[in-house]
Amino acid sequence: MIRSRIVGTGRAVPTKVLTNADLMRMVDTSDAWIVERTGIRERHILEPSLAASDLATEAGRKACDKAGIAPALVDCIIVGTVTGDCPFPSTATFVQKKLGARPGSCAFDLSAACAGFLYGMSIADAFLRVGQFKHVLVIGVEVLSRITDWTDRGTCILFGDGAGAVLMTAGDDGGASPRGLLSTHLFADGGLTDILLQPIGGSREPATPENLATKRHFIQMNGREVYKHAVRNMAAGARTALEVNGLKADDVAWVVAHQANIRILEGVSDRVGIPMSRFFTNVDRYGNTSSASVPTALDEALEMGKIKQGDLLLFAALGGGLTWASAAVRW
Repeated sequence: MIRSRIVGTGRAVPTKVLTNADLMRMVDTSDAWIVERTGIRERHILEPSLAASDLATEAGRKACDKAGIAPALVDCIIVGTVTGDCPFPSTATFVQKKLGARPGSCAFDLSAACAGFLYGMSIADAFLRVGQFKHVLVIGVEVLSRITDWTDRGTCILFGDGAGAVLMTAGDDGGASPRGLLSTHLFADGGLTDILLQPIGGSREPATPENLATKRHFIQMNGREVYKHAVRNMAAGARTALEVNGLKADDVAWVVAHQANIRILEGVSDRVGIPMSRFFTNVDRYGNTSSASVPTALDEALEMGKIKQGDLLLFAALGGGLTWASAAVRW
């Protein structure tokens, strides 16, 4: 049986760091208040001269380098983002050019908010297993600082900028102990579009001076509702990934989940029955980077030597839409 495998990972974060102390000078908040409610201590903010494709290209190049596969051999680039360089063309096409991938290869964006990376990984898995492509680069990148209202303490404490990438190829599943991507699971509930969204800037409400004055071109979020659905649906997605593969919570070495909020991760931990000691977390240093958070956390966990060959990894994420996803990977 052919399975797709992650053969290289990479991440890119801006050099500028915005701490909770910095936010205290911008809005009515405190370090203790932010840490208690979110677990976040700092986040990275992209400099004005750069765009999403710059971060995505850096992360993608690192993934190729670690895999030992030249960018020219990448035949598909999938970018999950809601903060691309521009409405069109896709950020993936900018990455293709900047990375030096082969002209004529496939490149496209997908929009699934914080679940975008896992949606992209699922699509890459399908491409690889049917033999349509040999090397697929999946990137999650966000520059959420550009759509954050820095006067709204309910949202500005949460978000940061960054990119994470994986290079995937197809290989034999390893026989009795299959390695690689075991399964992916994608979900959405369009009845919940109004609890997390950016209302202005599309065809329904174009950006006009009158609309922009309402600040609804920034992220709008009902935090209480998002928390409730995030815990419930990420946990359900994680359990689905285990059940489909005949696995139990005790089989999981690491959970690499969307780094939205430490309280959400604790809630998922309780519902799935996997202790927080097996959740890799870096939300304290990056904040919520949306589609970038899962691949960024994966790359950092590997860099720290936490993930070993044969480990079972469980991925889960939820974002606006609402969209959510899960995956099981045998490393």
